[in-house]
Amino acid sequence: MASSLQSSPIASNYQSYSSKHNTNGFHQSQVVVVVVPFPAQGHLNQLLHLSRLILAHNIPVHYVGTTTHNRQATVRIQGWDLSSISNIHFHDIKVPPFVSPPPNPNDEIKFPSHLIPSFESSSHLREPFAELVQSLSSVARRVIVIHDCLMGSVVQDVRGIANVETFTFHSVSAFSTFLYFWEEMGKPVESIHIPQEIPSLEGCFPSQFLDFVTLQCEFLKFSDGYLYNTTRAIERPYVELLERITNDKKHWALGPFNPLAIERKSSKERHFSLEWLDKQEHNSVIFVSFGTTTSLSDEQIKQLATGLEQSQQKFIWVLRHADKGDIFNEEVRKPELPNGFEESIEGIGLILREWAPQLEILSHPSTGGFMSHCGWNSCIESITMGVPIAAWPMHSDQPRNRVLITDVLKVGVVAKNWDRRDELVMASEVENAVRKLIASKEGDEMRKRAMNLRDVVLQSMDEGGISRLEMDNFIAHITR
Repeated sequence: MASSLQSSPIASNYQSYSSKHNTNGFHQSQVVVVVVPFPAQGHLNQLLHLSRLILAHNIPVHYVGTTTHNRQATVRIQGWDLSSISNIHFHDIKVPPFVSPPPNPNDEIKFPSHLIPSFESSSHLREPFAELVQSLSSVARRVIVIHDCLMGSVVQDVRGIANVETFTFHSVSAFSTFLYFWEEMGKPVESIHIPQEIPSLEGCFPSQFLDFVTLQCEFLKFSDGYLYNTTRAIERPYVELLERITNDKKHWALGPFNPLAIERKSSKERHFSLEWLDKQEHNSVIFVSFGTTTSLSDEQIKQLATGLEQSQQKFIWVLRHADKGDIFNEEVRKPELPNGFEESIEGIGLILREWAPQLEILSHPSTGGFMSHCGWNSCIESITMGVPIAAWPMHSDQPRNRVLITDVLKVGVVAKNWDRRDELVMASEVENAVRKLIASKEGDEMRKRAMNLRDVVLQSMDEGGISRLEMDNFIAHITR
């Protein structure tokens, strides 16, 4: 088997890579990392950020995905230059064509069920991935596999290789991850850090996706440790609770992964929304965006538009439907606004219908709030930029992230209550949430707490800080 692997295209790719990067004697001294993300934007993005951080420690990184999703990950890079990942070795695996239907904004469950065929297509990565790791293990001292928790079945074949270690990456908050394990284990511990009101998972996932998750979770027991895009500076109680209830695993809170300082680009390179923000007052604009997996119904769009206009606050609204499984097959009906709306909000609001530079918008001093679905990417980005959130959860881990943001960290207001998830958010509710966040004393206090939390995170990344020590500890562990 080994000889056939060595002659495979994947082995040839690696040999070419070794020659290009002067890795003579590689097997004697080098550790190599192989990253396997789940094929959805919020997951692709986080593990690409982590790949860049690991690469900064002079450790070779291989990023394995379908050709379509690797391309998606790289064209949507935010916060740093494309050249900073030029030394990451991308393995673009061709998989059989999968159906890529448009999203249905009127689905009862708001989870992006139309993406499930693209999720299931990732099973075809299993064999090429095993070949790659087998090839690398024959020339590297140790191969470190970091895989999304939803890719357990793809990496299952490498656990018997002596010099391979696997680490499971949880793409959601430590808070949400803890609640999942805690409930699965029959709530074995009590703690003052566990809120009394925890939203149920009802309405968060369709049954087809839950079956997929159950299959992946069977492989978690083989992992050598768990990784999180968070920091103990924010979520220490929940990382420590995870350590208590899953004490057979090592846990590393390696985040935040996203850049914490956004370099100002030249005027030619800057997105036009940033030029618009330059003309607004400090903390006066609310950024409205519901991520890449949410589609709003026509009636909900109408209510949101009316509420934003009635709030009389400045806003930037990213109005687009959820991604398709193949984002480069973009034959999707674009969301429609009420007649005359864009003319009526000229000078007050800005509508963006394409991919928006979220990190740059959040980091701009004119941005004073973020109306968000509370996906973990958006939460951690907002926290690290010191921007409070008007929380409007849609599905998945988002209702529980809302609790972390509004009840635990107290850096947000509730725009939509999960108990009323089947109801429209009316214009008056949108107006009230926006006014509370942008134009009230309560909003000012939340902004102050958000900025203080940002400063705590920044300090944790300094030499001797808890986040820096965590990353150093992980790097020392995998290179020991």
